[in-house]
Amino acid sequence: VYDGLFDDSGQTVATVEVIQGQATDTPTAPTLPPCSLRLWDVTVPAGASAGVGGIDWNSSLTDRRRYTAAVGGIIPRGVTSDAGAYDGQYTDMGGTLYRWSAADGEWLPYRPPELPVEIIRTGVDTAAGWAPVDFAARRQGRVVQMLGSWQRTGADIPANPNLVDTVIATLPAGWRPTLGLEALASNGYGHGAVTIGSDGIMRLRTWAGGLTKEAVEQGETVRVAATWLQ
Repeated sequence: VYDGLFDDSGQTVATVEVIQGQATDTPTAPTLPPCSLRLWDVTVPAGASAGVGGIDWNSSLTDRRRYTAAVGGIIPRGVTSDAGAYDGQYTDMGGTLYRWSAADGEWLPYRPPELPVEIIRTGVDTAAGWAPVDFAARRQGRVVQMLGSWQRTGADIPANPNLVDTVIATLPAGWRPTLGLEALASNGYGHGAVTIGSDGIMRLRTWAGGLTKEAVEQGETVRVAATWLQ
């Protein structure tokens, strides 16, 4: 851009010009005059002419155009060598979102803030015949992680709990899986499976006690760990 108010060109005009570099074994792009933007770098091989094929435009061009967007917008294309216009500006480089950090003077990959973590230790409706030993559930976004133990206080755990609909507890609304799932259960002696339905109801489906008599008697503790999408 030439402007007689700021230079001695005597012109007021915007032009597209070819600035020729030096012919060397290791050529570099020439220094640009003031008030100009680089659009393309063109590498011209030695001896290039129309008679020998000229310039290979598929491999000799390097795009140096600087894309921009209104304040608050995302630059549609960019390169790390182009400085951002302001702190917090965004650009899309090859499908990855970057944010300009004025403090660091560079584009940094944008990582959205982590979702808040919620934790509950109460609010579970324990079924008759069971007593809660401990319980905790952690939710971050839609991911729920649960670890809980319930002790049998009524009759012994049935040999085939699936046949008698052995409900252990019901999870509160907002903490239930989108789809029913089956979680492993154990206490170091016995082991089995607990189904957790989208209604939050936890049912002991299978249970195999340990080798000792005490492992299958009343008082057995069932410990359940599971992770799901809420």
